[in-house]
Amino acid sequence: MTDRRLTRIAVVGGAALLFGLLLIAVRVRWVPLESIDGGIAGHLNSAIADHPTWVQVMKSLSWLGSTGVLLTLAGIAAAILALRRRLLLAAYLVVACAGGPTLDYSLKIAVGRLRPVVPDPIAVGGGNSFPSGHSLSSIIVYGALLFVFLPALPRRARGPVIGAVALLVAAIGFSRLALGVHFLSDVLGAWCLGVAWLGLTAYVFELRRVQAGKRPTRPLTEGLEPEARHDLEPTDGKPAPPSAPRPLRSVATAVVGWVVTFGALVGIGLPLASYRHGNGNILGDSTVPHWLAAHRTPTLDRVSEWGSTAGNTHLILFTGLAAGAVALALVRRWRPVVFLLVTMLGELTLFLAASAIVGRARPDVAHLDGNLPTSSFPSGHVAATILLYTAIAVLVTARTRAWWRWIFVALAVAMPLWVALSRMYRGMHHPTDILLGSVVLAGLWLATTLYTIRPASDLTTAHHTPARSPEPAGPVLLDQPAGSR
Repeated sequence: MTDRRLTRIAVVGGAALLFGLLLIAVRVRWVPLESIDGGIAGHLNSAIADHPTWVQVMKSLSWLGSTGVLLTLAGIAAAILALRRRLLLAAYLVVACAGGPTLDYSLKIAVGRLRPVVPDPIAVGGGNSFPSGHSLSSIIVYGALLFVFLPALPRRARGPVIGAVALLVAAIGFSRLALGVHFLSDVLGAWCLGVAWLGLTAYVFELRRVQAGKRPTRPLTEGLEPEARHDLEPTDGKPAPPSAPRPLRSVATAVVGWVVTFGALVGIGLPLASYRHGNGNILGDSTVPHWLAAHRTPTLDRVSEWGSTAGNTHLILFTGLAAGAVALALVRRWRPVVFLLVTMLGELTLFLAASAIVGRARPDVAHLDGNLPTSSFPSGHVAATILLYTAIAVLVTARTRAWWRWIFVALAVAMPLWVALSRMYRGMHHPTDILLGSVVLAGLWLATTLYTIRPASDLTTAHHTPARSPEPAGPVLLDQPAGSR
């Protein structure tokens, strides 16, 4: 035990010392370090700039370390912990993850190092250069998530997961170098500071455990709180009910359903796109957009902007992830989460594929959202909104008889109507893009996912399990495993 503690102290202390040395060298503009940093920045820029594919890969990796992505992951994880009544772990996650932006912002101001100047700029970074905010926040957030949820993983999977997290953090740091927005010392300094901060916060959490009479832990092999395993595991280990579909059969059925839905969209969309160059007047395709454009007002512009934003890809994905996290925390089963993910990813691929083939022109009125690269048919905003809120309503109404389930039913009706009216008002879609495009897409794909995944099939066992005690008052989660908190 003493040897392990000494090793951890040496690692954390060494990281803190190395960060301090890099900080001093950067602050005094030590010439050998600046020479190495400048040479690597220029070399990587020359190697990447002329390869669009690699540029896109680096931007995608960098996005995984962005503040929005990391805060979303941390927030969803903290919500899961709070719902599972692991408030100390939730507090640790919030404190640890908040340290990244705080330290990054303060040090950037204190050091004042300028960004690299490269021959062929690929990306632009805001603020100063030292330390790398993406590198610092990614090692802290992904490391903290690892510390918290490691007990829920099987022991044989912990090593590969730790390696995957380390590889991801390294790839994010490299992407910042390749994009020419940071020097090598910015990334190394961020990693060292991140290791020191993770070590410090884990040590404080461990002190709290010792004071409570619990044994010290090994965060990298068993997590911060091994006793939380039962609350963090997604299922209670019960076998799947007989009604559950087989995976291979489900995948095959889903593929068939995707192809049928895609064929229906193309079959409807191509004639609409060719008829009068996409601006015919079938079902008011010309009349409605022109009438709406003639009655625009500043107030309606703002309301429609909110409605359009409510259906955009980023907000839909965030809402879907949050709903999946809540479902996983409450019912502790993967089936509802898989249902949400497959539903949303299927919609996105169907929209992109059909849009690329159909290529319908947008209404011939002023477009308040600018010129978008995708086709007018079908409306991805409306289809995604229909599927997301309907899927959530399906999960809620299947699992509770409480009055508030009707709130989700109302949202499943009101949100698509708002988004649809907003998109047409802003001149982005024809009525048939929605009535014959989004509704067909959402209807066929939702039917496919309901049939193949059967998100409520795990309730079959619950319905036939004899009650051990009278039914409690209030809402009941029908598939809540016995004995869970």
